[in-house]
Amino acid sequence: MRIVVTGATGNVGSRLLPQLLAHPDVTSVVGLARRLPEVRDPRAEWVAADLAEDDLHPALAGADVVIHLAWLLQPAHDPDEMHRVIIVGTRRLLDAVRDQGVTAVVHASSVGAYSSGPKDRRVEESHPTGGIPSSTYSRHKAHAERLLDAFEAAHPERRVVRIRPGLIFQAQAASALARYFLGPYVPQTLVRRRLLPVVPDVARLAVQAVHAEDVARAFLLAATQPVTGAFNVAAEPVLDPQTLARALGARAVPLPAALVRAVVDLTWRLHLQPTDPGWVDVGRGTPLMDTTRARTELGWTPTVRADDALVETVDAMGRRQGGASPVLRPRTGVPSRALELVRAFVPGAKGTG
Repeated sequence: MRIVVTGATGNVGSRLLPQLLAHPDVTSVVGLARRLPEVRDPRAEWVAADLAEDDLHPALAGADVVIHLAWLLQPAHDPDEMHRVIIVGTRRLLDAVRDQGVTAVVHASSVGAYSSGPKDRRVEESHPTGGIPSSTYSRHKAHAERLLDAFEAAHPERRVVRIRPGLIFQAQAASALARYFLGPYVPQTLVRRRLLPVVPDVARLAVQAVHAEDVARAFLLAATQPVTGAFNVAAEPVLDPQTLARALGARAVPLPAALVRAVVDLTWRLHLQPTDPGWVDVGRGTPLMDTTRARTELGWTPTVRADDALVETVDAMGRRQGGASPVLRPRTGVPSRALELVRAFVPGAKGTG
């Protein structure tokens, strides 16, 4: 079985490739990424590619499965670039899958693809995937689901799988997550549990999370088994304010949702931090997912608790820990910090670090 992985150097991809290479049914693995790691696993083939611009057909030649992990969480201030990479890239990838006769696509969707839903019960995969309209991230996830719908309708002979995880944590992604959600003005060394005395207790703010290693295993199982459809993937417990406070050794302080959103919105508009207010709406609006189908049909169970995965990541942020790939490695020194500041204010600014 020949498997192509887009976004192979990211949060999940970095964990997935070793699992694929160790699987007895996988004969070859191709890793696609815009920036390739300096040190690469020699057992895999590597291709530098921008999904929205480069010819993807050669990389997909002879592939049995494509696992589509490539995505952008930032820059939220540059929606055109995010649309280009995410939506145009996904559309072009599906076109190449069609042209090259690839028989299966496993797509990284998200809890963020779901429309608003309940927090007092769990929803199955049939819950509507219209997204949260105020969130760019959520709208893109929902748009990608529509692209998959069209592909599936046009090619019923192809196997299409959608993995919908909660928030994905791991120590190797700590520095990247700090850049994505905290930005250049918050020193990572200040992200320590003892320096986080309070957690905002906001109505309906409850999210699910899962460790990257466990998410990678879900993709492995979906790629190597004859399954189709969507699978919710998350670990217990649900991360509500009380659970977050216990995990971080903090105190939950009630705050109005409108106030929290207004602060996030203002600081985002002033480019003081990169998290747009749509993320608050995602945390409050998306439903809690039922993971029964993943457990029974995929044979998937998480090995790391959601709160443990969060604590692992927070502690790693304080240590400025990261991975070896360009997207995961910590950025240190004046040039890297200067580049982060430029990216915060200049839409479309890019770098190689």
